[in-house]
This record gives sequence, structure tokens and C-alpha cells, in this order.
Amino acid sequence: MALHSEPPVEPPVTPLTWRDPKRYLWLLGLVIPAFPFIAWGLVAATGLGVFWWIGVVVLYVIFPVVDQLIGKDSVNPPESALAQLEQDRYYRWCIFAYLPLQYAGLVLGCWLLAEGGLSLTGKIGLAVTLGGVSGIAINTAHELGHKKESAERWLSRIALAQTFYGHFYIEHNRGHHVRVATPEDPASARLGESFWRFLPRTVAGSLTSAWHLEKTRLGRAGKSLWGPHNDILTAWAMSVALFAALALAFGPGILPYLAFQAVFGFCLLEVINYTEHYGLRRERTASGRYERCAPRHSWNSDNVASNVFLYHLQRHSDHHANPTRRYQSLRHFDDAPEMPTGYAGMIVLAYFPPIWRRVMDHRVVAHYEGDVTRANIQPSKRARILARYGAAA
Repeated sequence: MALHSEPPVEPPVTPLTWRDPKRYLWLLGLVIPAFPFIAWGLVAATGLGVFWWIGVVVLYVIFPVVDQLIGKDSVNPPESALAQLEQDRYYRWCIFAYLPLQYAGLVLGCWLLAEGGLSLTGKIGLAVTLGGVSGIAINTAHELGHKKESAERWLSRIALAQTFYGHFYIEHNRGHHVRVATPEDPASARLGESFWRFLPRTVAGSLTSAWHLEKTRLGRAGKSLWGPHNDILTAWAMSVALFAALALAFGPGILPYLAFQAVFGFCLLEVINYTEHYGLRRERTASGRYERCAPRHSWNSDNVASNVFLYHLQRHSDHHANPTRRYQSLRHFDDAPEMPTGYAGMIVLAYFPPIWRRVMDHRVVAHYEGDVTRANIQPSKRARILARYGAAA
């Protein structure tokens, strides 16, 4: 079976005549790490403490609306331009710039929490806003962590330090990409599984998997699990050092808010994970192995706004087919299942399971042409789902 289907045929074009229509839109991704600065400025200008909650307003209200207003873009870069796109370092700097803004905003946020005279409500709102930045930073780390250059991989770990989620670097690359869209993958949501049930399963399962993967790697290399060669321990050490430095600089009173923003941040990542493979399952071949990952095993969206702010994460099928491919080169596939809106809107629906099921469950069944037994079904809901949708005729 082919690794992936062919994308739509593009008219002949040379690299010199093709221009990326989103080239300068990628800079809009830097609006997110600027959230703390924007909040501070708006509160100072208006005196309204509600602006400390700007992260919630933008992520859960403004972005979903903008996604719908702007619409979709399914245009692919032509094959002749891919090499040029991959080598253009401008796109890398759009990603790199996220990190200094991320940590400048974190320092500002800690100073405001310690010295800004905020009310408890204001402090919680600011912590949520910081968590929005750190959550999207995991997506930035995701883009960097798949690359071959060691500098980008180290930057990925630095981006993860704010959420104490450094094990994601290991589990995502060596675990999720191997087991994606199978019942064994803790990061692939099952049909009938609510986000609130998925969340503890994926958090615990991903950590357990990352530890097992690292233990296996170090065992094969003949190295100790408890030492500097353990990438999980070194990642956690970076987070401990970061939190300790901030506590020393601004007082231990900021630690509860740092913990809160970290939890909010990795929960934001996991709700995006929940949407990406919901109910989709790879079949086993005659040899007993799972078939190779194809476009039909990821939910996609071409909504422009979410794709710009998440570095084309919604072109998820091509990412799984070509993990090292850079975000600007990812392609749309006509045969990939499409979500009704972008990730920004879908994560809001995921928080409300009855609405999510009404929107998505029938799409999963339709994707499998009415044969729900082909889906990745939540075991505790299997009898109910089969009774509702019926087994294959």
C-alpha cells in the first residue's frame, strides 16, 4: 500500500515564478507569544482587568470566528518549488522568533504576578494567558523537534520547558508517529471517548510510553537510566531550573501560578491531539502489522487562520507521511477526512462531549462508509455504538 495518496495535480511552474501567498502571514504566529505584552498594554490603557484574560478570548472566541470568516485555502506548493521552500531560512526564523518572545512574556508575567498589584482574578487570568502561550509553544516545539539539525532539536526542548512537558519530545517522535491511529496509541482518541476521559489517559500514557522508550534506548546503548544521558531527566531538569530561577527572582509566591499555566498549556496541546485522529484506525495487514499511515488516518483542515497560527499543523496527513518536512511545504490531500472547521473551533467543541459527538461521530461513520467496526472505538462504548450505527452489513 502506498504511503500516501497523491496530492491534487498542480499546473507546471518553476520555483522562480511561484510565490508563497502565506509567506508573510507566518509572522502572525508571533502574536501569540506577545499575549502578555498585549494584555499589559490594554490593562494600562483602559484600566480594565478583564484584559488579563486575553488568551482565553483570542484562542476560544476570536480565532474560531476569524477561521470561519476567512475560510479555507487548499492550494499546495508545486513540487518544483518544494526544495526552494525547504531551504529558505526565512521560515525557520519565523519559528525561532517565537522562543525569545515566549520567555520575555513569561518573565514579564512573573513580574506582574509578583509586583503588579493584580487581584486574584487578574492573576488567574494572566496565568491562563501565559498557559495559552506555553501550550502553543508545544506546537512550536513539535515543528522544531522533527528536524534533523541538532540546534532545532535543542530549541524544541527549550520551548517545552515552560510546561514541564519535555517528555513530549520523545513520545511524539518515537511513540505517536509509530502507533498513530491505533488502539495502542495514547494520543489517538477513540470514537465515543470524551475529551475528559481522553485527557488523563493520554497524559499518563504518553509519560509511561516516553519513559519506556527512553529506558529501551539507554539499555541498548549500555547507559544508565539515571543520568545525564536520559533525555527525559535532562528535559525535566531544564524545567526545574527555569521555575527555580523565576522563584528566586520574583519570590516563591509565583510557583502556584507557574504550575497552573503549565497544566493549562499541556491540556491545550492534548485537546488538539484529541481532534487530530478521533475515531480513525489503521488496519492490520496479513502479516499482523498495521498498515502504513495514510492521509485517511488524520483529520485535516484548510482553514487559513488556524493554519497560520499553528504552522500548518492542520495539514496533519502530510506531516505523518513526511515528519521532517517543514511546515511551509505541507500539502493538502483531497482524500483526507476534513473537519467542519479549524482546530480553534474544534477544541471548543471538544470541551462539550454531547456537542462534539453530534458533530463528529457521524463523520467518522461516513468516513468508513457506514462500517463503524472499522473505526477505533472506545471499548466501554463499543456495544452502544454498534447498536446505534450497526455492524457492517
